[in-house]
Amino acid sequence: MAAENYTVKNVDGFIITGFDHLQNQKLLGFLILITYMLILLGNGINLCIISTNRHLHKPMYILICNLAVVDIMFSSTCCTTMISVLLAEIKMVSYYSCISRMFFYHLGDFTVCMALTLMAIDRLIAIRLPLRYHSIVTNSRTFLFIFLTWLITITLMGVLTSVVDNVPYCQPVIRYVFCDYPSMIRAACVNPEPYFFLPAMINLWWFCGQFPFIMCTYAVLAYSVTKLSNNASKRQMINTCLSHLIVLFSYYAPKMVHALLTRIGVVLTLTERNAILIVASLIPPLINPTVYCTRTKEIKKRLGRKDDHCIIKQ
Repeated sequence: MAAENYTVKNVDGFIITGFDHLQNQKLLGFLILITYMLILLGNGINLCIISTNRHLHKPMYILICNLAVVDIMFSSTCCTTMISVLLAEIKMVSYYSCISRMFFYHLGDFTVCMALTLMAIDRLIAIRLPLRYHSIVTNSRTFLFIFLTWLITITLMGVLTSVVDNVPYCQPVIRYVFCDYPSMIRAACVNPEPYFFLPAMINLWWFCGQFPFIMCTYAVLAYSVTKLSNNASKRQMINTCLSHLIVLFSYYAPKMVHALLTRIGVVLTLTERNAILIVASLIPPLINPTVYCTRTKEIKKRLGRKDDHCIIKQ
């Protein structure tokens, strides 16, 4: 559609066209719906188990709860849009609904990164300073740091949302599969490149700052585990760290693949970009509760108890 056919800044909503070229839209819609239901179920079980058991009201489990809340928010903002487009065939999203979905989507995306950093620091202190762990890492301090991470990400998202709300829009068409910052900027009648500077700096911090820092903490943890003389403690620490690494790579791997392909000059088609975007948005929230339900001994034990409030009978 030609930009001149639309009045600048007079866009009431956006039409999601990212799935228009697909033939099996209903099948993809059902797959996304099932995945979304599993995400809600898995994270809901984790939240229920931890919140209803006082023995689990500890820093590590508070961090797991934080991650579960973020995963639900993160997946809900994109899944509801994709399900409505594919299954209900409602392609129109109002202007302010699109902006709010973008806000909560990236808020969840940024907060997951912060949450993984906090969890890595928690495990590092637990293994390197086991005798001082309970005096250093308290519930109140854990809540404080969670609050600070949310405050930082809300501030960042406030800036990005302000940018999106103040650019002129010439066309009510989003070529991607849901509302996020890049799709909205590319729908505006501006040169998009300058508007990607701040997101690029955030991504640079993720990949060159937080990710190397987290990997360094796990390298230190791996070295510390090899020094343990007790085989039972060694197995427990390896199991815990492996769980965290699975969660970490499920989050970073799709982003790193996309960034690497872009940097080496591979030109991705719109379908390939959308596919990576869907995988990056659905796989981490699906894997996280599965990992913590099956690999965390305390949660798995309470999940299997018949008298647990959150038990689901097979």
